[in-house]
Amino acid sequence: MHCAGCGAKVGSTALGRVLQRLNSEFVITSPSLPLTPNPHPAEVEGRGEVIIGLSAPDDCAVVQVRGDKLMLHTVDYFPALIDDPFVFGQIAANHSLGDIFAMGGTPQTALAIATIPYAAETQQEETLYQLLAGALKILNQTQTSLVGGHTTAGPQLAFGLACNGLVDADKLLRKGGMQPEQLLIITKPLGTGTLFAADMRRQAKGRWIENAINSMLIPNHHAAACFLGVSPFSQQGASACTDVTGFGLLGHLLEMVTASGVAVELNLAAIPVLDGALVTVEKGIISTLHPENFRAAAQIHNLAEVEKHPLFPLLFDPQTAGGLLASVPPELANDLVGKLQSLGYHHSRIIGRVVSSREGILPVRVVI
Repeated sequence: MHCAGCGAKVGSTALGRVLQRLNSEFVITSPSLPLTPNPHPAEVEGRGEVIIGLSAPDDCAVVQVRGDKLMLHTVDYFPALIDDPFVFGQIAANHSLGDIFAMGGTPQTALAIATIPYAAETQQEETLYQLLAGALKILNQTQTSLVGGHTTAGPQLAFGLACNGLVDADKLLRKGGMQPEQLLIITKPLGTGTLFAADMRRQAKGRWIENAINSMLIPNHHAAACFLGVSPFSQQGASACTDVTGFGLLGHLLEMVTASGVAVELNLAAIPVLDGALVTVEKGIISTLHPENFRAAAQIHNLAEVEKHPLFPLLFDPQTAGGLLASVPPELANDLVGKLQSLGYHHSRIIGRVVSSREGILPVRVVI
């Protein structure tokens, strides 16, 4: 059985090789350009300049469209991991908007992409209605307009959104802004990958799945606003951020580490975990994407000390509609966690710290 949700993604290694091959044979994007807060009007006439594209990927593509405004582009689409199309529409919308919020942006519009299972016309109509009604519930909460889309019929329900957003150039959060001595905050618990893999095998308790769904239904926009309380460039808020999704906590953290040129110490015991996830990984039940994600373990320099710890496999668990991961100044971390928890992100935790990289030393140390 193959996993659904974000566990259905193609692995990061294969994806990276494809992009390398394409870059070697085609011009697939303009090179990433330095941010220009106040460009000359002639520079933004016609098509926008690509600020962040496939040559230096982040959570969203970024295009300079006018003045100091940047446009964010992102798309997500995956098979349903639950049978209820109304709830799945909400989860998929949260997941799709996560990249916009991770970069400090405000979503503007969305296009829906849906595959509706083969069925009688009336049943297809009701499924599509419930799916889009769920998505609109989240889009309306975040003041995002659904402006169109595309549907097909197929063997399995699948859904996603192509989202556009705007961000001020001086508010843009990137993966590459981590600085030594900063602390790492995560806003949601881990475990959706293993729990829904167990659910497919009828080995997950109902309350575990209900709790996981409730976590996936929490939008990330309030957390993003919390991290952006003050401009990140003034050192009074998050300086780097991403959302934790299909490549797992360690995979997405390594993207930040690589882009920032730093190293991290990760406190394994501090990482929040969904109810039941530890039970299912101890039974060896993992997502089909987990083995690909596990390749990131090669970047842990004390791997032999920690690989037998019960929580260790959850570092590689693919998340659907996961939380945000941000690096913040240490003097602000506790206050930010308290504020996040008051906003409904009850599992927000400080899970590690950023340190200077050392030549010849792998960039991740896991502390038990």
